[in-house]
Amino acid sequence: MDVHVMEIDPRELRLLELNARYMKHEEFARLVENIRRDGRLTSAPFCCREKDGGYKVLSGNHRTRAAIEAGIEKITCLATDDDLSEDQRIAIQLSHNAISGHDDLGTLKILYEQVLDIEMKKYSGLDDKTLELLQQVDSVRMAEANLRFLTLSVVFLPDEIEAAQKTLDDAIGSAKGADVKWLARMAEYDKWLDSIEAAGSSQGIKNNATALKIVFDIFEDNMHQLSDAWSDDEDSKAWVPLEAVIGKTKIPEGAAKVIKRAVEKMIGEKSLNSSNRWQALEYWAADYLSR
Repeated sequence: MDVHVMEIDPRELRLLELNARYMKHEEFARLVENIRRDGRLTSAPFCCREKDGGYKVLSGNHRTRAAIEAGIEKITCLATDDDLSEDQRIAIQLSHNAISGHDDLGTLKILYEQVLDIEMKKYSGLDDKTLELLQQVDSVRMAEANLRFLTLSVVFLPDEIEAAQKTLDDAIGSAKGADVKWLARMAEYDKWLDSIEAAGSSQGIKNNATALKIVFDIFEDNMHQLSDAWSDDEDSKAWVPLEAVIGKTKIPEGAAKVIKRAVEKMIGEKSLNSSNRWQALEYWAADYLSR
């Protein structure tokens, strides 16, 4: 295989659609910072020439992506203009392990099974232990291996961060309790950005963090609408956030003190279990409705 060195804009290179090698988000962020500090790549990706004259990265996809994010205009690559078969391309991809990373076994299995040539399977360099693990993999997992992500930073003022953090913590808490989790589609991300833009434009605000706080405030004021999704089953054992009932995450301190004294009194009179303080609200509501 003939190989040559070339200088190229990393944005002109084509990355792999399916890559078994992946890096965790924090590792990728550290790689970007290292490249930005060095001002260049210190190890060369390996590319092959496509039929239309472009080049695809077989090894070094993360370095190439990191160079793009770091703003590097030119990188040095090793490249071949040989007409490589698909078996050869995959075998080269699997055999190169020039950077720190992790193998997603589901993706690795798919790639390895695509190689039909026995010699190319040997060339891939997968050891017996790895091959044994591949036999235990049933399907591709949704891991960081084939996700494309960008870093988004939102800066809050000191008086905004507490409310924002509370809302995000509530959302994360709800997600942890879900039976099934799905990644949001790009359309939902666009809708989120549109909401921030609309909130900012309506108030003449240019700061995105302040606009996001307005979105949070609107959400808190309308959280009672979450009850529309409750089950009609009276015997349902599902748990719901209190905000979905009263529409607020906080109440005035004076009201809180009154409620706290009432709850403590009910516990003292043995009419309420201290581990189920929330039932006080149910008792009060039932008493009010019975009038």
